[in-house]
Amino acid sequence: MEEEKKIVSGENEGEAEKAKTLDIPTTAQFEAELKRLRYRHNFIKSVWSTVSSLIIVVAIAIIISTMILPVLRVTGTSMNPTLKNDEVLLCNKLADIKQGDIIAFYYNNKVLIKRVIGLPGDVIDIAEDGTVYVNGEALDEPYVSELALGECDIELPYQVPESRMFVLGDNRPVSIDSRSTSIGCIAEENVIGKVVVRVLPIKSIGFF
Repeated sequence: MEEEKKIVSGENEGEAEKAKTLDIPTTAQFEAELKRLRYRHNFIKSVWSTVSSLIIVVAIAIIISTMILPVLRVTGTSMNPTLKNDEVLLCNKLADIKQGDIIAFYYNNKVLIKRVIGLPGDVIDIAEDGTVYVNGEALDEPYVSELALGECDIELPYQVPESRMFVLGDNRPVSIDSRSTSIGCIAEENVIGKVVVRVLPIKSIGFF
């Protein structure tokens, strides 16, 4: 019996040594490793979900900014005092444009910002003192700090052609606009949209 016990004991010790040699993990080690792998999988899944969401948000923002609400930066002083250099604006490409609205439009591969004074069919006249008349009525223009005839080489009175808009800058003495044949009236297809809100600087945020 003792010899049998010794044989059995020897076999158990041999199996233990064999297990050590094979480096078989214990149940606790196996569960810990399984838990680590699950955590890693869930972490990667969470990170990927977050990145995917950010990509979608950025894509939507780009689509909105390109297709609906373009972002523009003011350059120059032609719209002073209403708009100042380096201010950042949002345009609404879907808005209906009316007299008095500020619009952005393409001109010679540049983007200009002016105020709509006349729509198709309107008759524009400008007095020597800079007073603007539309269809025989003088405009009330509180947004203009100084009236001036400015650079005007068009024949007055002037009727706005079909599908075009007559625009002026609020800084009348320096603005080059529809008063000049170098720019003329703006074709509707060149209009980017109506300026609806100033977003920068923060202290000047506001709607138009």
